[in-house]
Amino acid sequence: MVYTKSVQGILKIFFPDIIWSIPEVENKVVYLTFDDGPDPEVTPWVLETLAAWNARATFFCLGKNVWANPGIYQDIRTQGHSVGIHGYEHLNGWETSTKKYIENLEKCAGLIDSGLFRPPYGKLTPLQYLRLRKKYRIVMWDLMPGDFMQDADPERMLAFTIKKLKSGSIITLHDNQKSKSNLKVFLPSLLDYIVEQQFQTKILTEF
Repeated sequence: MVYTKSVQGILKIFFPDIIWSIPEVENKVVYLTFDDGPDPEVTPWVLETLAAWNARATFFCLGKNVWANPGIYQDIRTQGHSVGIHGYEHLNGWETSTKKYIENLEKCAGLIDSGLFRPPYGKLTPLQYLRLRKKYRIVMWDLMPGDFMQDADPERMLAFTIKKLKSGSIITLHDNQKSKSNLKVFLPSLLDYIVEQQFQTKILTEF
């Protein structure tokens, strides 16, 4: 889900602890994030690409994919990136009971040691939020170029990102099969722009 600034403003009132961006006063910094992996084909390519540009990122992983691809998950960690929880399965919080939602998250937490959580689809009920904020830092984003959309145009994605990018932006991409074709065009171009504009890439931590 791509939230407009007005919707983000409303959500910030009702969900004040959710992280949307991390403004940096002194440095030009962006935070690259990838959801849904690890994928046996896409994630290794993402890691190779990040390494080629000396970039760092945060991977919000699905527990079922960590279970299926433990070696790739370990590669993410050993290559200096950070990880967050994205649920064991990709559940829609608006359509899932709080009990089932929390159980699904905790099952994922048994595989991923992190205090960061990103809700799948960016959808979370008030009760789920109140339960989770006690234990996790909930991370959304301020830029989602839409790499998962099958009719997306990587050039338009790049133009959109360049227009909206600012220091402290959290950019959400996806290391999954839906995003593969768009990501392979978009990510190198984005990293080129980040380097040209002298941005640093940093990982999200449990600030």
